[in-house]
Amino acid sequence: FGSLSSKTVLSLDSEAVFSLKDGINFKKSPDDGKCYIIYKENGELKACKNQCKHQGGLFIKDIEDLDGRTVQCTKHYWKLNVSTMQYVNPPDSFTQDELDVVMTDEGGLQLVEVIVWDPWLADPQDPQELQEGEVTVTYLTHACMELQLGGKKMIFDPWLTGPAFARGWWLLHEPPADSMERLCMADLIYISHMHSDHLSYPTLKSLSATRPDVPIYVGDTSRPVFWMLEKRQVQLTNINVVPFGIWQNIDEHLRFMILKDEVHPVLDTCIIVEYKGHMILNTVDCTRPNYGRLPHNVDLMMSDFAGGASGFPMTFSGGKYTESWKADFIKNERKKLMNYKAQLVKSLQPKIYCPFAGYFVEAHPSDRYIKETNTKNKAEELNALIKKSAPGITTWTPKPGAVLDLALALMSPSRKAITDPPSGTNIYKDSWDFDLYVDELNRAITAEIFKHKSWIQFYYIWAGFKNYNLVVRVIETDEDFIPIDNGYNYLVDFMDLSFPTQRPTREHPYEEIKNRIGVMRHVVKNGLLWDDLYIGFQNRLSREPDVYHHRFWNHFQTELPVTGPDWDLFLQQVPSYQRSAEPQGIQTESGSASTLS
Repeated sequence: FGSLSSKTVLSLDSEAVFSLKDGINFKKSPDDGKCYIIYKENGELKACKNQCKHQGGLFIKDIEDLDGRTVQCTKHYWKLNVSTMQYVNPPDSFTQDELDVVMTDEGGLQLVEVIVWDPWLADPQDPQELQEGEVTVTYLTHACMELQLGGKKMIFDPWLTGPAFARGWWLLHEPPADSMERLCMADLIYISHMHSDHLSYPTLKSLSATRPDVPIYVGDTSRPVFWMLEKRQVQLTNINVVPFGIWQNIDEHLRFMILKDEVHPVLDTCIIVEYKGHMILNTVDCTRPNYGRLPHNVDLMMSDFAGGASGFPMTFSGGKYTESWKADFIKNERKKLMNYKAQLVKSLQPKIYCPFAGYFVEAHPSDRYIKETNTKNKAEELNALIKKSAPGITTWTPKPGAVLDLALALMSPSRKAITDPPSGTNIYKDSWDFDLYVDELNRAITAEIFKHKSWIQFYYIWAGFKNYNLVVRVIETDEDFIPIDNGYNYLVDFMDLSFPTQRPTREHPYEEIKNRIGVMRHVVKNGLLWDDLYIGFQNRLSREPDVYHHRFWNHFQTELPVTGPDWDLFLQQVPSYQRSAEPQGIQTESGSASTLS
């Protein structure tokens, strides 16, 4: 694993090289139709694939760019400065992978792609014949699958109870009644990433009470998947962090390999499971898994499909964010995602494909607007699109408790390989214990720390984000996002991490974030990531200008300190904070917050 090979993806003769103009040149390979960008400046050449890192969209010339250095993605309007290979929208975000430009003796050129050897090819196994019932896949709910692999049972991403993202997501499908028993009987569990629709602490708390030593496997992401385990007081004693791209052998016939996502390497992973040479690929939520290189012709592929896993644009207001604009945007985005997933499945040619990891609903009555606005793709429609473009691929739209027998599916598509749940089974949830979980969040409202205004300074110093020209106003609100009379309403200037009473006079971007008070205080008190607010639809946002500040949101969604704020220390320091009329926070060498009097 790790050895390299190279491939010439485009060749130009001397005449074509001579005709390259200064600035951006779009080229297409006559061999396979793939597109490339060549940038020329002062006789020097740079090149890359004409493919956006986000979701593989095609770049075109950016009509707003007067310098002739920027291209714009046709999918989500991301912008790439080809002269630097840096994405400029969103700013401070990603770097485009360059191709090597090799000049030939005849004055032509070749664009060469360096390829990392596919790790799943290490120690290849020839497929063996499977017996009926030997390998079965049972859909439980959302992203949770149970795999029977010979004598072993493996479960993916168990979210069986409670909400995800604070109180914003709730299970759409009713898990089978024995799902928790199945989980407790598992031989191994794979958890793809730390988002709470995959890493469900309410579920794991129930698991730990019965089976604390069950083997759980996660990828070696830079932010540990279980970074909140101690804080959540869940006793799991057999968590295994494994390196990417290495086969993990479970028994003579069963092994698996975890791979990471290129777009969100801090966060997302995917998995290949192999039993007797038969591969199951689960890309989960990855945007560009394993740098776009995945095994072809696997026996079963699963992936997300639905969309809607973001507050954008439903939670935004002002400017262009009218209801009609939102509706058009969401409709177009879902269509783009549907086409992207269909094209990905067609290119990989699995024998069987199953869309999953998109079965959630904004069920709480206070989120009715989100539920009505945030339309999602339907699994049946994606499978129909796949069947139209790739009729040789068998598709499966799962229902809770449905079982796929892999041996039967591979023998003959005409055989009954899928067993649906018994008639009369309750497919959709109709109750969610809202009060139990919402009351738990709201208990943070009366926490002692919030009786002292200086918690604001202490918290943002702990968060550690600064030296960035952005001013944010944060407002605590009720359920309907109406500011609360006695709630906090404050400014944070992230240029110098100050807390002014008015916006500064210098030119600066500005965001206003209204947060439901219970969720915001729960997040602050426990040092949680802001995904609970943003992905969980628990805030409303407006911004001037309308620019996505990647560095800010990436920090608060993935890079907050792993150790939470020391509120005991804060309460000890409260008297010194209060002696300062306008306290200004500084960071001491020890890392604790102090004030200037």
